Amino acid sequence: MLSRLLREHQARQSERREQQERRRREAIAAATCLTEALTDHLNVGVAQAYVNQRKLDHEVKMLQIQAAQFAKQTGQWISMVENFNQALKEIGDVENWARSIELDMRTIATALEYVYKGQLQPSSS
Repeated sequence: MLSRLLREHQARQSERREQQERRRREAIAAATCLTEALTDHLNVGVAQAYVNQRKLDHEVKMLQIQAAQFAKQTGQWISMVENFNQALKEIGDVENWARSIELDMRTIATALEYVYKGQLQPSSS
């Protein structure tokens, strides 16, 4: 009778250990599934952030290239405007020079005209 009780006790303990081991494995499997599900959920967000970051990096590079091209073009425009401005100044200088020469020529022409008219008139002395 004692040996039977001992065997029953050992059988129940063995059954409890097996049940406990089975529950432990189930808990580990459930925890693993939960961890994988959480990791997958987080990875989706991280992957989307990575994709967005790559897009932003590409856009930044394109913007830098376009800004450099715009700066170069603006520099060319400024150079053209400065050259045009210089040409206008030179035209203004030539125009002033031409006016000055014209005024001098008129003065000389007037003086020559007076001298010529003075020679044509007979002297009344």
